[in-house]
Amino acid sequence: MKKNSTLSKKVKSLIGPVLILLIIVAVACVVLLVKDKEEPVEIIKVNAYEGSEEDIILENDKLKLVMDATTTQFNLTVKDTGAVWLSNPEDAANDSLAQASEKNRLRSTLLLTYSTINGVDTLYDNYAFSMERKIFQIEKGDDYIKIFYSIGDIQKEYYAPPVCVEADFEALLSKMSKSDASMVKEYYKKYDINKLGKKDDKEQLLVDYPIMETEVIFVLRNATKDNIKKKFEQLFTEAGYTDQDYARDKELDFSEKSSDKPVFNLSMIFRLDGDDLVVEVPLDEIEYKDDYPLLYLSILPYFGAGTMDESGYLFVPEGGGSIINFNNGKLSQSSYFANMYGWDMATDRSAIVHETRAIFNAFGISKNNNSFICILEDGAPYAGIQADISGKTNSYNYVNALHSISHREQYQLGDKYTGEMFVYEDSLPKEKIVNRYCFVNSDSYVDMAKTYQNYLLNKYSGYMTMSEDTEAPVAVEVLGAIDKIKQIVGIPVSSPLPLTTYKEAADMIKELNEQGFHNMSVKMVGWANGGVKQKILNKVKTISELGNKKSFNNVISTAASLDVPVYLNGITNYAYDSSLLNGFVVFTDSARFVSREKAEIFQYNTVSYGKRDSMETHYLLKANLILKMANNLTTYAQKNATNVSFEDIGYELSSDFNRNGRVTRQEAMLSQQEELKKISDAGTGIIINGGNDYAIPYSDLITRMDLVGSQYTIIDQTVPFYQLAIHGYVDYTGEPLNMTQNWEEEVLNSAQYGAGLAFIFMDEDSFTFQKTLYTQYFATEYAAWKDRAVEIYNRYNQELGHVFNQEMTDHKQLTDKVSLTTYQDGSKVYVNYSFEDYKTSDGVTVPARDYKVLQ
Repeated sequence: MKKNSTLSKKVKSLIGPVLILLIIVAVACVVLLVKDKEEPVEIIKVNAYEGSEEDIILENDKLKLVMDATTTQFNLTVKDTGAVWLSNPEDAANDSLAQASEKNRLRSTLLLTYSTINGVDTLYDNYAFSMERKIFQIEKGDDYIKIFYSIGDIQKEYYAPPVCVEADFEALLSKMSKSDASMVKEYYKKYDINKLGKKDDKEQLLVDYPIMETEVIFVLRNATKDNIKKKFEQLFTEAGYTDQDYARDKELDFSEKSSDKPVFNLSMIFRLDGDDLVVEVPLDEIEYKDDYPLLYLSILPYFGAGTMDESGYLFVPEGGGSIINFNNGKLSQSSYFANMYGWDMATDRSAIVHETRAIFNAFGISKNNNSFICILEDGAPYAGIQADISGKTNSYNYVNALHSISHREQYQLGDKYTGEMFVYEDSLPKEKIVNRYCFVNSDSYVDMAKTYQNYLLNKYSGYMTMSEDTEAPVAVEVLGAIDKIKQIVGIPVSSPLPLTTYKEAADMIKELNEQGFHNMSVKMVGWANGGVKQKILNKVKTISELGNKKSFNNVISTAASLDVPVYLNGITNYAYDSSLLNGFVVFTDSARFVSREKAEIFQYNTVSYGKRDSMETHYLLKANLILKMANNLTTYAQKNATNVSFEDIGYELSSDFNRNGRVTRQEAMLSQQEELKKISDAGTGIIINGGNDYAIPYSDLITRMDLVGSQYTIIDQTVPFYQLAIHGYVDYTGEPLNMTQNWEEEVLNSAQYGAGLAFIFMDEDSFTFQKTLYTQYFATEYAAWKDRAVEIYNRYNQELGHVFNQEMTDHKQLTDKVSLTTYQDGSKVYVNYSFEDYKTSDGVTVPARDYKVLQ
């Protein structure tokens, strides 16, 4: 019995290892028998030109577009003026400054950049990689031209079997007519390993076609011409031959292996819409191999480009608008570039040297007494505006939009891996890029701006209406509270530090109104959820350190009695200093980068430009939560009979690459625009910062608008293009005067650009900011600035208050330091930035560093 017991124990002890061994063997067998299924070869069907060489014409009563069918380059004539605009520089092929690759780009209507998993970027132009190779097709409709481009270092492929086993080949032939089958068979050579000809090299044939060892095959003869292959493609398709069949048969041909070169299929649609040319690229029709994701696309990159012999300028949306003169000789300066609506915060970056931003969607070219503006419609949030002068890489002055198509992030790999690895978006959205070219019978940026104005008024009819202001608008931001670390029982705790209590805010509003701030809008900043560094708006809570709910309501009622609108400012896009206690769950509530990592936003060092890992970070919220936070703030404001101010909506715009529920930047723009429209329709007033074009129709006031932009060295002049379009329809201000490095300069900018004035105040003194991270508010002390603010505003209002219910009708740069802005009623506003008085031709003296208004 003892022996049996011992044996039983041994058997039991072996059961576990034996089972594990059996499982391992079973898995191994599955692996050996099934093997890894190889991914099917990606087949990108290549287009081929089949049309005649006759020009293709698209025409209406305003415009005539004539396209060269052999290249797809075109010219467009504006019938009213006879002005002719070329898709490409006329003599690009002979440009003495340009290298061969640059000449190809100059002759292209599309430029694309693709990448690899290692982040190696390559630029393809559609001249060398499509037009010259004749791998495109043209479809002419009643009111459009659609071009199907294949772009790549390839030859045209025809979907006829290059190699086919006998049984499959005969089956296909049996579905054709006898004459067609007979013709097809003449162009294929039959190989039977047991019946080879004297000249057949058996060893080489087995290398080229290994399937020959077991099957009789038919191989398409090398000398077969393209027109025959095209005919075969049709015959085999009609016989039921599929793309999958072609991919299978192509794998049988080892004599010429499947090309792993990148190829891109995309279409470009041209339409004439009254006075405008509309160009469209459908993103959902773009095809490319997964190994070569498409990064960037530039449409008509050299449309209207100016030559070295022409005078004119490029118009770019820097600040309110900026001009780069043709051939300005600034060859050592960097080319111009700015992101539409700023950086997409769902895209990570390791460093920030300079933040670029364009707030309105137009650029253009002026030459030969004519001009055009290109208005970016669908796909504008993906664009960056780039421009450069002649004399660098070519002889032309040009401006265009560069669209980001597929987004990527770098993987964070181990320390032992020194290379780079990137992850890309899985697919492109079912959206399109639409660019509208509007032609202007003038070389004046004022007329270009008025064309843009007409576009906005038509698009937002009913929302952009003339203001009834009879006084200059003034925005007053009231700082409520900031957070400061305090020691409580020896433990450092962050708590709100009052700067302006609710009672003090009410008193401030009343006093400013009595001092002449009648057309005042009050923005309450840091009034709720912890202060300026506001916690997530799941619930809106006033700050007890600033007063009770009754004193808060008194702010609103006091302002209402004075006819002063109050706007409750809120951060909707981000979660600052928020945790589970505030209803923020970082893993479920954060937006995601393409890498699927949480969209954690860092602060950046102003010296090294890199991330400040030691500083506190915050998170970008999921797209749907941004709208929810906006709705929560709006609901609270409406319950308290007041208005809303958005810190970030209308200024920042971000994607969300969450695996479950990706939201593109275009979708985010449309949904935020719809939210603003809904709020406006409900009668609630809105303040936004910056003033992105899609948000202004629904806003009462735009604060912190960057009037002049960054003034890059390549720029020759700044102009109020955007303001010429929107003045009188929406109020706007520049930066708060007491937050600028030079408030006098900001007043001059405001006078030239038709802006209202802005201030930011707190009741506490500046010493309050000691040992805090809020020293940027050093000059906001109300007592120190009140008298100066009243003096500045009252003079400004007295002289300029009457123009805010009028359109701006003209603008001139009299000298590089003196400007003249004109309004509907003939009022003239001279602004002198120089340190010397300026005397006009009419004998008007404009004091140094001052403005003068003539009614």
